[in-house]
Amino acid sequence: MISSSIIPQPLARLPWRLIFMVSGIGLFGLVNLYSAAGGSIQPWAMRQGMALLMFLTLAIIISNVREATIKQLIVPVYVIIVLMLVVTDLMGFVGKGAQRWLDLGFIRLQPSEFMKPAIALMLARFYELLPAGEITRFRAIWPAAMLIGVPAVLVILQPDLGTGLMVTFAGITVMFLAGVQLRWFLIPGAALAAAIPVVYQFLHGYQRKRIDTFLDPESDPLGSGYHITQSKIAIGSGGFSGKGYLQGSQSHLQYLPEGHTDFAFATLTEEWGMLGGTLVILAY
Repeated sequence: MISSSIIPQPLARLPWRLIFMVSGIGLFGLVNLYSAAGGSIQPWAMRQGMALLMFLTLAIIISNVREATIKQLIVPVYVIIVLMLVVTDLMGFVGKGAQRWLDLGFIRLQPSEFMKPAIALMLARFYELLPAGEITRFRAIWPAAMLIGVPAVLVILQPDLGTGLMVTFAGITVMFLAGVQLRWFLIPGAALAAAIPVVYQFLHGYQRKRIDTFLDPESDPLGSGYHITQSKIAIGSGGFSGKGYLQGSQSHLQYLPEGHTDFAFATLTEEWGMLGGTLVILAY
């Protein structure tokens, strides 16, 4: 917030420090995407710049929405996102073996990303409405479990195990902060840990491969471990201060796969080094 008699109050009340920080991170991301494309604003930097401007404007608008209004909207918004997930599972855009996007023509939306903040707000609203004396009872557990489970299952079916787990963990975190007794987390957690070998057998082949590669990426450096091996080479070759802007060989020579998305940080640290990567992490 900025205090000034010259600046209009609606503008003065905005969290300008946060806006500048987010804008700075976003602009640095555009610079990185420009480099990942070999020194071209197309196709990634331009598209990301438009998305950054649109969503930053949307965030500023939302910051002026009253808390009471958000409380009224969160339930219908949650329902709409769940319906979007259902539509995505039924007729969503298929890319790289997964059906995770809704193609609207001018933009592709990934509803599971909207569910990440929505599940936290939905559960916060649920526990706000729940009488304080009920927090220790089962009544505080099963509705929350349903609110988490339905979108999590829909996301996992796309299949997107990682995002499904993130939605689940976000919901569980809100439950913990709301005051749900620790035993409700320890008992299911212990049961899940014991069931991991069984659950592993029911995972998709690519999901099991990801786990195996995570535990031992060097076991197949030219196959399933190729991505992580090349990203480690890119990060390591950047050293302390990097190779220099637009000088990343791993990304520019196409050794680093998906250098503009999954491995954008590897692209960044190859050119800006540990110093640049650390500064970005601290900015977050």
